[in-house]
Amino acid sequence: MMEKVVLILIVIINGVFAFKFVKDILNNKNEMKQEPGSNIFLSISSAIIFFLSTFGISDFAISTILYRKKNLVSDKKLPGTLNTQCVIPVAVMALAYISVIKVDPITLIVCIVAQIIGAYIGPRFVVKLEPKVIRKFISIGLLVATAFILAGKFNLVPSGGTATGLSGIKLAVAAICLFVYGALNNIGIGSYSLTMATIYALGMNPAVAFPIMMGACTFSVPIGSMEFIKYGEYGRKITAFTSTFGVIGVLVAVYLVKSLNVSMLQWVIAAILLYSGLSMLMNEIKAGKVQPQ
Repeated sequence: MMEKVVLILIVIINGVFAFKFVKDILNNKNEMKQEPGSNIFLSISSAIIFFLSTFGISDFAISTILYRKKNLVSDKKLPGTLNTQCVIPVAVMALAYISVIKVDPITLIVCIVAQIIGAYIGPRFVVKLEPKVIRKFISIGLLVATAFILAGKFNLVPSGGTATGLSGIKLAVAAICLFVYGALNNIGIGSYSLTMATIYALGMNPAVAFPIMMGACTFSVPIGSMEFIKYGEYGRKITAFTSTFGVIGVLVAVYLVKSLNVSMLQWVIAAILLYSGLSMLMNEIKAGKVQPQ
């Protein structure tokens, strides 16, 4: 019963986001047409990004590298874009994973509510940040994502246990962590790797990480994203393409691919994230040194 309620709420809250998003596009369609990015490129990249995201490979990290490389969105609007672009694809992921993988409903709800609160508070501060501050946060986020990938590859992160739920101190720790991750989403630091590491460390079944992280994101990200839409601080064209072709990538991953060995791909992604995070951080440090005193 509780599972059905959660699934219905996912549809409702993401339906509200979709309504506000479409309304904003209709009110700013001329501005959206002037945004960079070819239709073919955005269609293909959206499908690939969220195909990989379905397996837990951060769409925030990949999108950050791709969009900055192609100059598709300004650094100021990048955090908002990373959030709004994943709302609909992640909703599809959550509906699929929550239906398939069993998790204690109390644990799921507590984690979802905690991340919603963090996501709601976050955008009020993010939109006031200077672009250089956002770039520093993003570069650190890329390095953090790299660290978690490498920690998993070298077995430095606990492999998890068999529990499907939490209680007491462990549940409180999870709630605090998910609250922080909800806020971090709003500055372009994805919560997938962080949530997965937290679930492992608390002794839960690693598979449970998927409904929790997808479920938490599909409630918290729309909340924060509607704030970004309100302030107009996001890429409308990118979000429109990911909301359609990104969903196709998710459906292919969920329903057509039963298992995928992403071990080698994780090494490649880790190398790319490490290079991008370090280069972005070094560029900011160099820029700070040459500024007039």
